[in-house]
Amino acid sequence: MADNDNVHLTRTEARGGSSNHVTRYVLPISLALVVILFVIILLIWR
Repeated sequence: MADNDNVHLTRTEARGGSSNHVTRYVLPISLALVVILFVIILLIWR
């Protein structure tokens, strides 16, 4: 396919599938786990 060919896709076609809403919870949960582990390590290290 040449570079100057225009391809028009809908949002669903461009996305390539369904989008679940689990990904919005990954960062807060992992951040909370890191903070909890850091506090545990800090308390043990003393």
